[in-house]
Amino acid sequence: MQDRRAGQRQKGEALRVIVADDDRDILDTLSQVLRGAGHTVHPINTGRDVLPAVRIVRPEAIILDLAVPGMSGYAVAQEIRHTFVDVRRPLMIAISGMWTGKSDRLIAQQVGFDHYLAKPFDPQELLGLLAAV
Repeated sequence: MQDRRAGQRQKGEALRVIVADDDRDILDTLSQVLRGAGHTVHPINTGRDVLPAVRIVRPEAIILDLAVPGMSGYAVAQEIRHTFVDVRRPLMIAISGMWTGKSDRLIAQQVGFDHYLAKPFDPQELLGLLAAV
């Protein structure tokens, strides 16, 4: 799936990225890191606000905390997976400091996440995942 997207944009081109996390410090830090790398960032605090934002922003990537309030990250990812059946779906990266077990990672994969990062994670690892888009 990543190879298909890679051919549709120039390497190093800015991405539209939605970041959803209820922890303001994490949201601010990720937003700064991504903006510093040249990406356009749309920070969101609740899960229920992600779906309308996806329709408006049409992001190339979504970074989503699994424990975001309002609608779990798992539910949001599953809804996005079902919504984007006829068009290119954004890259979805799960992040979590709470649900970090092997079963949590498997569930994340089953509902539609492409990658999973346990908090705390190296921002360079995240940027590397986005570079492949």
